[in-house]
Amino acid sequence: MADQELSAPSRVPSGIRHINHAHHRAYVKIGNHLAQHRRLSLTAIGLAAHIQSLPPGANVTIKALAARFPEGEVRIAAALRELEEHGYLARFRERLPSGRVVTCTVSYNNPPARFAEAARALRVPAARASEPVPTPDPEPEPAPDPDPDAPVPQAELEARELLARLRLRDPRLVLSERDTVRLAPAAAVWLERGLVPSAVAAALTNSLPLTPIHSPAALLAHRLRELVPPRLPDSPAGGAVRPDRAILPLRACEDCGRGIRSTTPAHCADCASETAVA
Repeated sequence: MADQELSAPSRVPSGIRHINHAHHRAYVKIGNHLAQHRRLSLTAIGLAAHIQSLPPGANVTIKALAARFPEGEVRIAAALRELEEHGYLARFRERLPSGRVVTCTVSYNNPPARFAEAARALRVPAARASEPVPTPDPEPEPAPDPDPDAPVPQAELEARELLARLRLRDPRLVLSERDTVRLAPAAAVWLERGLVPSAVAAALTNSLPLTPIHSPAALLAHRLRELVPPRLPDSPAGGAVRPDRAILPLRACEDCGRGIRSTTPAHCADCASETAVA
């Protein structure tokens, strides 16, 4: 209903009658898609209206909202989950420059419009009949039926196993075999730059959104492309690692069994000194 000042209530045979006055300050606009939502509870609708009226940076944790309203933490947590499910709210974890991990909350005042924009962005625009349409370069993809006898680099084989195991860290990261083969070369670049598989998996699964992941392959492709680590610079001696900076393997002392760092069987410092004295 338009914001206008009425001198008398609208005459209806029954039901609600509205007397509206225009708001000139301190008001919030909400859509009927929220106020008349068929699947949201009344608590969730009221909580969404309250959150949309808050200024940026306001505290909207469960404890802060429970201290503000008579509803308990259980009802408020359930209402927040409702809003998250229907697109009015998103919560995710973010690491600050100081290293502290905080929970960020994003409020969407018009999810239907946001979903429509996302759908339009995914659709290929229709070509104009009067203008020639350039043929875009196809995205390189492996053949549907790769030759099983073709040799595959070892790093790419490790990358395929790494990508397939990501679903053990987060069940939402389930990849098809085709997506695993397609993303393996990008993951192999990480391995070839000196990262171990556990470090690559941690980087790909760190701070995942709390909302449902509709396309895990697209999410992982973006992270593999945008977060790829740089190559380590070569040392002045031509790329070889200096022996005094290399991490030597851990071995057991031949006399006492104490753990020492050495490339060959050896004695610890105490045993070596005792042997020298003897």
